[in-house]
Amino acid sequence: MTVDALTDVAGLRVGHATRTGDGWLTGTTVVLAPEGGAVAAVDVRGGGPGTKETDALDPRNVVRKVEAIVLTGGSAYGLDAASGVMAWLEEQRRGVRVGPDPAHVVPVVPAACVFDLGRGGDFRARPDAGTGRAAVEAAAACEAGAPVPEGCVGAGTGATVGPVKGGIGTASTVLDSGITVAALVVANAAGSAVEPETGALYGELLRGRVDLPEAGVHEAARRRLAELAETNAAPPLNTTLAVVATDADLSKAQAQKLAGTAHDGIARAVWAGAPAQRRRHGLRPRHG
Repeated sequence: MTVDALTDVAGLRVGHATRTGDGWLTGTTVVLAPEGGAVAAVDVRGGGPGTKETDALDPRNVVRKVEAIVLTGGSAYGLDAASGVMAWLEEQRRGVRVGPDPAHVVPVVPAACVFDLGRGGDFRARPDAGTGRAAVEAAAACEAGAPVPEGCVGAGTGATVGPVKGGIGTASTVLDSGITVAALVVANAAGSAVEPETGALYGELLRGRVDLPEAGVHEAARRRLAELAETNAAPPLNTTLAVVATDADLSKAQAQKLAGTAHDGIARAVWAGAPAQRRRHGLRPRHG
């Protein structure tokens, strides 16, 4: 049975650590590979990325597999969450063997962050090594194939998409070939994921699955967004993170090509600017 989540790819587990209240609105999400690791690659875009250990994923480099992937809030500060994940993996003796003792390992844990600093009220409330450890322990405690909590959890806790709330989302599909492909996304985009005339999600429109809000609810939301646009607030700092997984047998080079292709999916689900900005500048959707 599938759960329409990243965990539909056999062996993957997902755990969240979420902090809210008392100035906190942030968290960390860990994708835990099966023991022995998983082939991984990366495609980083945008003008201000925050990452750790992504160079190890270059197909030209020696590392073949990763033990976990960390997605976190806290901007560059939050990358410290990966240290907690590495410490847990070391205790499990999982990582690249670098010495004669089985305990001599270096876990490869790529990490990427989104900007959510201060969204809960306290600029210094950000994930750390303890948050990362809590997230990987939550992942390890999950049953294989378990559903993945979505919304304002983990790395998506403080996320925004344009002028509305963002968060964590996940989905999967089985191709005609029988291969499973799944994705988990931290949606924290400067653009909008909502079509302004109908209030429908662009991703749902493109898939022909539209669940429109009631007219009165949508009109009230449009008025609030218009009022927000008139405040001339500073453009939001943003990053959208995605993990795409498959049970297809890929090399690192093939995985890197898949990672690059995945950006088209983001472009089809997020327009380049917020609704008022699009009307002001005549922008059209970025549909890949």
